[in-house]
Amino acid sequence: MSNINQPTGWRKATAGLAVAEQHAQAGERAAVPKTQAFVAVKRVGAHIGLKAGDMMLLDTLGAFTQAQDWEEGQRPIVWASNAYLMEQTGFSLSALKRHARRLAESGVIAFKDSPNGKRWGHRDAEGRIIEAYGFDLSPLSARVEEFQQLHAELQAERAHCQRLKRQITVSRRMIRARIEAALSGALRGPWTQLTGLFEDLLDCLPRRNTASEALERLLAWFKELQERVEATYLKAVRADEVVENTAEATEQVLQKTQKMDPKEVISEPHILITTQLNPVTCNRSETEQAAGVVPNAPPEELIDRELEDWVAETRKKRGAALDLPTVMQACPEFASWARNMGGYLKDWGDLHRVAGQLRPMIGVSEHAWNIAQDRLGPQIATAALVLTFDKHCAGEVASPGGYLRGMVEKAGAGELHLERSFYGRLSGQAA
Repeated sequence: MSNINQPTGWRKATAGLAVAEQHAQAGERAAVPKTQAFVAVKRVGAHIGLKAGDMMLLDTLGAFTQAQDWEEGQRPIVWASNAYLMEQTGFSLSALKRHARRLAESGVIAFKDSPNGKRWGHRDAEGRIIEAYGFDLSPLSARVEEFQQLHAELQAERAHCQRLKRQITVSRRMIRARIEAALSGALRGPWTQLTGLFEDLLDCLPRRNTASEALERLLAWFKELQERVEATYLKAVRADEVVENTAEATEQVLQKTQKMDPKEVISEPHILITTQLNPVTCNRSETEQAAGVVPNAPPEELIDRELEDWVAETRKKRGAALDLPTVMQACPEFASWARNMGGYLKDWGDLHRVAGQLRPMIGVSEHAWNIAQDRLGPQIATAALVLTFDKHCAGEVASPGGYLRGMVEKAGAGELHLERSFYGRLSGQAA
């Protein structure tokens, strides 16, 4: 009987296949009904990288198994021929192999190979499998609890994302209402800059499923802008009220002056009483008090410059942000290995742990990894190692350790822009 860790020469052994066999051995010791196993995997299939064709093949394989195959001490092994599976699914031979390989690399099925690579099997009089070689569905039994837990986490994540999206919508509408009110009321203020920043945020709104981590960051940006817009709006309204009051007072003075007899004004001598306050000083003081002018207030040019600096810094922080789904999608080779090693990765902590486990595979020393974490921080160091791993697997980097050290040096000089590298790889995939 051939072991997956001892290749027969016709199938290339990988870490994913080895992990699948470990799941199969654990599944043999479990007793899980077939229905429960298939419901569990279908609920999370898309989130562990399975596609519709993979699930169709899995359903077809499951139809060959019997209830007793899923009992403790048994393995639900399917030895249907390629020709029959192609007929049932409508796949070509290459597509059939591709879907089977993805199921195995995802740890959903395992390959139990005979010495000559042929699939066959026998059952006893009670229908129990005596000996069989083919597609082993035992990993499903081993992973039911894991898939159920993942499903619960995904449901909680979806609910959290819905709450965040509603909060983003409220904040977005408040910002738009304030800006439109300011523009329609011709209020003075940096509305062009704030409108540009608002449009930048609108461009960041998710057009598909987005992790809560990214939505939380997006909500924080909207809240920050909302506070800035509210403060600017209130300041502009107060200033406008002061202008209106001053204009109204001036108009009243003019009307009163016009009602006076010019002859009386000219004929009467102007007598300055020294006990009175200087009329010029008094008028300026009253004007400042009415207008709410603060002595030594910063000039408007300084305020505008501070706003420009705030806008630039805000855009810089947003551009430097990386979320977990982007990193995983941009580096598919690493993502495949990471899921094989650690299953579903729900946060940066999981990714950091798996990255540390995969580090020796590409020859990055522990010393280089510790330096990267110390100087870049755990999250940026993890993203840098993920990028290094994927580039090495793609043949783009010959010396992973040297490449990682180079990124650390760039960070020290302020020249490391990881987000550009990840988004650049995504653009290349789309092309």
